[in-house]
Amino acid sequence: MLKQTVLHSEHQRLGAKLVDFAGWDMPIQYQSQLDEHHAVRSGAGMFDVSHMSVIDLKGPRTREFLRKLLANDVAKLQTVGRALYSCMLREDGGVIDDLIVYLIAEDRFRLVVNAGTTQKDLDWVRDHAALFSVGAQHRSDLGILAVQGPQAREIVGRFLEPELLSANAASLKPFNAVFHGDTFVARTGYTGEDGYELILPHAELKTLWTQLLDAGVKPCGLGARDTLRLEAGMNLYGQDMDESTHPLESGLGWTVAWTEGRDFIGRTAIEPYAVNGTPRLLAGVVLEGRGIMRAHMKLRFANGASGETTSGGFAPTMKQSIALARIDATADGGCEVEIRGQWVPARLVKPPFVRNGKMLV
Repeated sequence: MLKQTVLHSEHQRLGAKLVDFAGWDMPIQYQSQLDEHHAVRSGAGMFDVSHMSVIDLKGPRTREFLRKLLANDVAKLQTVGRALYSCMLREDGGVIDDLIVYLIAEDRFRLVVNAGTTQKDLDWVRDHAALFSVGAQHRSDLGILAVQGPQAREIVGRFLEPELLSANAASLKPFNAVFHGDTFVARTGYTGEDGYELILPHAELKTLWTQLLDAGVKPCGLGARDTLRLEAGMNLYGQDMDESTHPLESGLGWTVAWTEGRDFIGRTAIEPYAVNGTPRLLAGVVLEGRGIMRAHMKLRFANGASGETTSGGFAPTMKQSIALARIDATADGGCEVEIRGQWVPARLVKPPFVRNGKMLV
């Protein structure tokens, strides 16, 4: 039996195509994935992401615990509501998950983790939290709604209550959040556009969904979410990184904080790569010939280096195929991708491909 979010009946009512995603019955699209993608780039779209999980941490040593647990450093979080993106690593440097952590109070932090890794993350967090007397609560009573696009924040602001919350949300800087009771509004997202990710009790989430739908915000499925995040050059856990890869070979070196004296889990394993370089890198690829790149396609370079796509597809904003690929650090010269037995010309670029509606490559 697949799990269902509180909005499942809404997805059915709107005629969404539902698929199994990490054990959840989720909308992949409603009527047109392309229309949903363009709605986010040009107006406002909303995504039910309640399959993702909220974990609240509490205890006097929570900050100390997170400085050990995460590759990025929560010492950077100095104001209430500030957010930080980080990987959570194994001792060997493999990525257990990528997540966002928020400062709620000096003894309270919030994690938002991926759906498919929730139980693994909970087990890992709780095992290590016990050493710091930190409590970890899985907030299954809350759901998450992502509203993204250049018009998203203005439209959402019409329905936030009380008025003070709406005013505070309107003045938020990126990667910050405000909250009132259990209503949590973060200026974060996974599309390369501005917007909010809202964490709400289930009843309030259903109400807001209906209000936004009536206001013209387009419901979007996981298909559009994937093409949007790929254009934005954002990693997808399980494809672009996982427990067999470390952040420095996954384009996530910027998320590792090498604070002197901080012994985070995985540091010993990955620090030599920071000093000496890593044999593999994550790069962006733009197809110059015909075809569509998908994950696990081979790349070859003029100097004999090789690689493999990790994510790929058609980029609706760019009207061509793009991919992320893990390649030899020595790669140089002309690049080709093998598509159905044919080698097709391509070129390497530095992601992101698209941000805030503008093509960058």
